[in-house]
Amino acid sequence: MPVDPSALAPVYRGRFAPSPTGPLHFGSLLAALASWLRARSLGGRWLLRIEDIDPPREVSGASASILTTLAAFGMESDEPVLFQHDRGEAYAVALQQLVDAGLAFPCRCSRTDLLRAGGHHGRCQPHAGSKRQPAWRLLAPPGVLTFDDAVQGLRRQDVAKDVGDFVLRRSDGLWAYQLAVVVDDAAQGVTEVLRGADLLDSTARQIVLQRALALPTPAYAHIPVLLGDDGQKLSKQTFAAPVDACDPVPALRHALALLDVPAAALPAGGNVPALLEAAIPHFRLPGADRGLGVPAAAWRRDDIPG
Repeated sequence: MPVDPSALAPVYRGRFAPSPTGPLHFGSLLAALASWLRARSLGGRWLLRIEDIDPPREVSGASASILTTLAAFGMESDEPVLFQHDRGEAYAVALQQLVDAGLAFPCRCSRTDLLRAGGHHGRCQPHAGSKRQPAWRLLAPPGVLTFDDAVQGLRRQDVAKDVGDFVLRRSDGLWAYQLAVVVDDAAQGVTEVLRGADLLDSTARQIVLQRALALPTPAYAHIPVLLGDDGQKLSKQTFAAPVDACDPVPALRHALALLDVPAAALPAGGNVPALLEAAIPHFRLPGADRGLGVPAAAWRRDDIPG
C-alpha cells in the first residue's frame, strides 16, 4: 500500500518568544497572531517560550500577564511553556561544546577597549592581573553567510566583518540572547521562526551558532514591524500601550485586518474563537514589498485605531 507522502513530512512547529519586560502591546500581539495563524494554517503546532534571561530588564508579573493576555486572545501553547530561566544547564553545555571545539574564548575587553578597536577586539589577549570576570564570545567564521527569508527574500551577511566575535555569555554571568535562542529553538524542535523584522539582523549569527553546535537550522520569516509616528518600532521601550485582555475582540479584528485577512471572511458578531477559526484559511505571509517596518499611519483604516 503506497505511503502518503504527507505522513512522512515533518510537522510544522512555530513559536512566539516574548521577553517579560512589560505587558503585551499591540505590536507584539500582531507578531504572536501571525505566528499562531501560520502554524494553524499549515496544520502545525504553536509553542510559547518566555525569554526571561535578563532579570534587570524584567518586570515582576509580566510573564503571567503575557500568558493570560495571549489566552484571552485565543492563543495558548500546544506544549508546556518553556521558561529560559530554567535552561542555564543546557546553555552551559552548549558553551562548553564550543569551547572544547576551539570556537569560543573568554574576553575581558571593556567597552573602552572595544571602542578603541572600532568594535573588533581581534581575539582578546589575557589582561595581566585583571580581576574582571570574562564574557565568552564566539569566534566568528570568515565569509558571507546567505539565507533565504520567506518574507524578506535572499539575505547576506559577513558576520565576522559586520558584527565580529559576538557574546555568548556576558561578564555578569547572564546568558546572551543569541545562544539561548539557538539552543531553545533546537530543543523545542522549531521548524520555522516567524518574528518581527527588527530581529532579522540576528539571523545570520544564529545560523552561525547552529552550524557550530551541529543543530538544525529552521526556516525564517521576518514580518514588518509596526512603527510609531516617530519612526520607532512599537515596543515597551517606546511606551506602546498594552492591549486590553478584558475586551479582546476589537484589537483582534484590528490585528487580523493588518495581516490582510479579509473583513468579509470574518463573522460579524464573532467571538475570539470564531474569529480565529475563520481567519486561518485566509492567512498569507506578507510580501517583501512591505519592507522591514511600516508606519502605523500607513496601516490605518476606519476600523483601526491610530
